[in-house]
Amino acid sequence: MEKKKILILSNHFITLYNFRKELIKKLNDDGHMVFISMPKSDNNKFFSDMGCKIIETPVDRRGINPIKDFGLIINYIKIMKEIKPDIIFSYTIKPNIYGSIASNITKNRQINNITGTGGTFIKRNFVSEVIKLLYKISVKKSYKVFFQNYGDRDFFIKNNMIKDNYDILPGSGVNLEQFQVSELPRGEKINFIFIGRIMELKGIDQYLEAAKAVKEKYQNTRFYVAGFIEEEKYKAIIDEYHSKGIICYIGFQKDIKPWIEKCHCTVLPSHGGEGIPNVLLESAAMGRICIASNINGSREIGRAHV
Repeated sequence: MEKKKILILSNHFITLYNFRKELIKKLNDDGHMVFISMPKSDNNKFFSDMGCKIIETPVDRRGINPIKDFGLIINYIKIMKEIKPDIIFSYTIKPNIYGSIASNITKNRQINNITGTGGTFIKRNFVSEVIKLLYKISVKKSYKVFFQNYGDRDFFIKNNMIKDNYDILPGSGVNLEQFQVSELPRGEKINFIFIGRIMELKGIDQYLEAAKAVKEKYQNTRFYVAGFIEEEKYKAIIDEYHSKGIICYIGFQKDIKPWIEKCHCTVLPSHGGEGIPNVLLESAAMGRICIASNINGSREIGRAHV
């Protein structure tokens, strides 16, 4: 097999660790040179120990400001010219958009993975129109654009944001050696868990409201919340619900498997913007009940298990 130079563009260590580490390990094991562009983190050593070359690249994960983000395009161009990769893989909105603009300039082949659109297109406003335009001038020229669900694919087609360079890649997948079917917990308590960033878009308000209503009627229930607090306003709310015993906040968990194992049901009341939610795939792989809102991505998982 011919050895390749592979460049991966990411906005955060944890997204690669949770969803791509098996792929990256396979690429390294096959002898390819793997370069990863992502923000500075003490955890990056995980991939450098694996054999990857880490290129620390600042990425502002919140908000889209083309003028402010112009520096990211310049950084990506410099990286691509220096490495001269055979192929580029990108995940999440900024690496997809700005990486594609850069690779269009440097004439490198790039494969985008649309891992969900977040809250970008839930409401039509100035920002959503700007991002539509950015997608049109970037990923249209990509070598390939993978969508994780049909709703996102259809939206991009309808809004003329891609050409015929797309396909469906249904989710990031689950390591079935790690997430295996296990017996439901025994005992009097019925345990639920919310796994995700603590923010309005993920439906944390609905989960907290449901936890309060159910616990008032059924004392033998426990509601876990796992994830880091993305939006500042929820710090006081989470503290209050935790101190009152309505929920048990366990913070971000690098290894979520033991917590899924403790629970009977995983709840994801997301408002939209999901790709294929891995928390539901992992929970389903372990034989857990899943409750989710009827949105793109979550809907596909429901169909797959009917």
